[in-house]
Amino acid sequence: MVQRREPTARHMRLGIELRRLREAAGLTAVEAAALLGANRVQMSHIESGLVGVSEERVRRLASHYACTDKEFIDALVAMATDRTRGWWEEYRGLLPTSFLDLAELDHHAAFLQEVAILYVPGLLQTEDYARAVFSARVPELTDNELELRVSHRMRRQQATIPYELVIHESALRIRVSDRAASRAQLAKLLELSEADGISIRVIPFDLDGFARAASAMTYAGGQVPKLDTVVRDVPQGSAFIDSEAQLGAFRTRFRKVETVSLAPGRSRDFIDRLAKEL
Repeated sequence: MVQRREPTARHMRLGIELRRLREAAGLTAVEAAALLGANRVQMSHIESGLVGVSEERVRRLASHYACTDKEFIDALVAMATDRTRGWWEEYRGLLPTSFLDLAELDHHAAFLQEVAILYVPGLLQTEDYARAVFSARVPELTDNELELRVSHRMRRQQATIPYELVIHESALRIRVSDRAASRAQLAKLLELSEADGISIRVIPFDLDGFARAASAMTYAGGQVPKLDTVVRDVPQGSAFIDSEAQLGAFRTRFRKVETVSLAPGRSRDFIDRLAKEL
């Protein structure tokens, strides 16, 4: 087994799920390794995503772990056998790994649900808006680093999957650049809100009792619900959350935030009115 120098978030997620199945079955890493004719170190590498694992081994482990969820096992096999080399690999070594992991997550997601409080999400940003956001980074980026990030963000927008956004009025009003850039950004949101598979809902300032101002998140649907992922921004980049209990909490959080937002039609009218005010 060839060891990977830099496992992706998807590689690591497969390993995490295999470890969870093993632990649920009450087996040690040594006992599981013996089922594959491997040793404890090799098993550790599999469960950390440092080495690949074949379809036959995934199914053998699932059988010994008494996992009977066929859809889940098939999804794990798909992760193990996927050889996709996406466009984001062109940026490996040029951008932090979290940028590549986000693009890979987009590519494999069944749907995306996003809550935005202070910024228009990257998947919907204009180039000028994205450049202004990255330009505000501390420490400052070099011109080359800045352009790489903007280029990557624009290419991420090629993803075509069902997308639901709930965005707070504050994100629509904050001018990350100048008036013209803000007007162009609102125009893009209006255009995208009419596109197939995209839903944009606004939370206005005058909503009473909105105590979820820290709810910004991206919820990515997996091939099966057990493989869903939540992404949250952290100082070091992006944090990927995948425990079943936390996923359930974030599903509930999205539903509650969505419930208090304006319907898509009223949201379009709201954004149009803001654009005309600029």
